[in-house]
Amino acid sequence: MLKYDAIIIGAGAAGLMCALTAGHRKKKILLLERSKKPGAKILISGGGRCNFTNQGVVPTDYICRNPHFAKSALSRYTPSDIMDFLSRHGLTWHEKTLGQLFCDQRAGKVLDALLTDCEVAGVTLATGIDIQAVSYKGGFYSVKATEQNETKTTDGTPDEMPEQEWLARKLIVASGGVSIPKMGATDFGYRLARQFGLKVVEPLPALVPLTFDEALMERMRPLAGVSADSIVSCGAMSFRENLLFTHRGLSGPAILQISSYWRAGDPIEINLLPSITNCLEWLKTERTAHPKLSLKGLLRTVIAERLAEYIASDWPGNMADLSHKTLEQVSATLSKWTLLPTGTEGFQKAEVTKGGVNTDALSSKTMEVKSQPGLYFVGECVDVTGWLGGYNFQWAWASGYAAGVDV
Repeated sequence: MLKYDAIIIGAGAAGLMCALTAGHRKKKILLLERSKKPGAKILISGGGRCNFTNQGVVPTDYICRNPHFAKSALSRYTPSDIMDFLSRHGLTWHEKTLGQLFCDQRAGKVLDALLTDCEVAGVTLATGIDIQAVSYKGGFYSVKATEQNETKTTDGTPDEMPEQEWLARKLIVASGGVSIPKMGATDFGYRLARQFGLKVVEPLPALVPLTFDEALMERMRPLAGVSADSIVSCGAMSFRENLLFTHRGLSGPAILQISSYWRAGDPIEINLLPSITNCLEWLKTERTAHPKLSLKGLLRTVIAERLAEYIASDWPGNMADLSHKTLEQVSATLSKWTLLPTGTEGFQKAEVTKGGVNTDALSSKTMEVKSQPGLYFVGECVDVTGWLGGYNFQWAWASGYAAGVDV
């Protein structure tokens, strides 16, 4: 039975950062990963280019029951810190838009840098580990698990090695949320939290496409593949980025952003002409300047042709034929198009999970459970959800670091 200073469950961004931080402090660290390879979400992030942080990170860019919780960790491990880390490993980056930083050498090199640092720090990494039980007794956490073998059983499932047990005074849970289950995501972190008496804020899909009723989808289906610069709003929140029409509903950065704030029954409002301050006055001016131009012809100059055709289909004829009341209707459709989503595409398509371990139970400085000495929760399994564009990676680095300097 092997003893460690700390056992970390989950070798994603938060777990790797926690492991290398603690390892460099001369702690004996065991890092356990359920999948056969670590860092799966790192490898797919940003289409494989790894949007590893955002230069504009501030705590208000995060959703949490306690809006102040993320401040401490984010202030002590900043975007500059992860940039310095990658720079030490010879990596470079560029800003795509809105402060989003992408690695020039792609996601695999970011993962390589983390794994190299873990190796240098003396971290023991074990993959393909199925944890069977976690308990706490006599000041030590016991983790019992089986390791999947490369061979298969007669029914085709992975063969399992005999059960192993490891002990440590500290246990850090970095097992992630339940988004993208096909990549191995499970509710392990939530189950473990409840085992130790912690509350879990209901996990919901976030940064996820929205769906609509079949009648609306049938009408919008010809727009599949069309992208549009837009302002999408829900309640008091608004985001200006592209939206994308799909065969299943609406997606694209603007929709993914607003989805984190959307609740069932809430309408969303779309402004398809965000660069035009007063849409009605613009339409009136264009009617005077181009009376023989059709509405479709006018809209083709500012939005995609298929979208222009869709919007203009209810108002044929020339601009001169459109009354003031009709222009008001057109303006409302263009700048305040109100839609009622019926749902989302769920955890299968969600980039992250909103909700998780209630932060009331955690120290915002160290991520340690207040009522359970030596137990920590970091990363996506905690009720802290960032915007699209590197914010969730920054939370992973920051919360992993916060626990790593404390264990």
